[in-house]
Amino acid sequence: MLTVRKAEDRGHANHGWLDTHHTFSFADYYDPAQMGFGPLRVINDDTVAAGRGFPSHSHRDMEIISYVLEGALEHKDNIGNGSVIKPGDVQRMSAGPGVIHSEYNASKENPVHFLQIWVLPRRAGLPSGYEQKHFGVDERRGRLRLVASPDGADGSVRIQQDLRLYATLLGGGGGSVSHAFGGRRGWLHLARGTAVLNDIPLKAGDGVAINGEETVSITSPEMAEALLFDFSA
Repeated sequence: MLTVRKAEDRGHANHGWLDTHHTFSFADYYDPAQMGFGPLRVINDDTVAAGRGFPSHSHRDMEIISYVLEGALEHKDNIGNGSVIKPGDVQRMSAGPGVIHSEYNASKENPVHFLQIWVLPRRAGLPSGYEQKHFGVDERRGRLRLVASPDGADGSVRIQQDLRLYATLLGGGGGSVSHAFGGRRGWLHLARGTAVLNDIPLKAGDGVAINGEETVSITSPEMAEALLFDFSA
């Protein structure tokens, strides 16, 4: 079964410096029917104005993945990490027993557009940690590039949950990819462009819950960017 979560049905708030869309319940947006899917708890589609950002705040018992679509995002935390995340980078922060961090637009001139994804860990009380890796355009074009996994396979960042995250760029010579779930479930988030999942047309911001499908195919005649999650049933 494929269940579409349309972009326009997401929670939305525009604070001036932050324009944000929530696939699942978050902050002031609450929908009891949209509390996550499997271990996926948050997919926030954020655009932050130049020079603005999120001051220091805390998290615990959550695997947090940041994926930049355009611009640059500066990260700092109280466990000694600091970096600038750019398109192609995947950052994983394991909050564990507690981490304090901040996220700011690294540019004083241009906005930053990024996805922040929260994944529930396999249990509470796991260690905190941090990891960031780059996956170039050629690695993601026309294929599902594994970027996060529980075992760090294929050079992916390691997360503390039975979940695999793939990134793909379609169109422009990479028009179609497919994935076999083998009894597992999944979620597709179309970050940019338009695409077709099996026979369902999608636009930027749409999400699809994948349950009971052996195989899915994603095609796009134009440029599109998507994230595909695969997790246990």
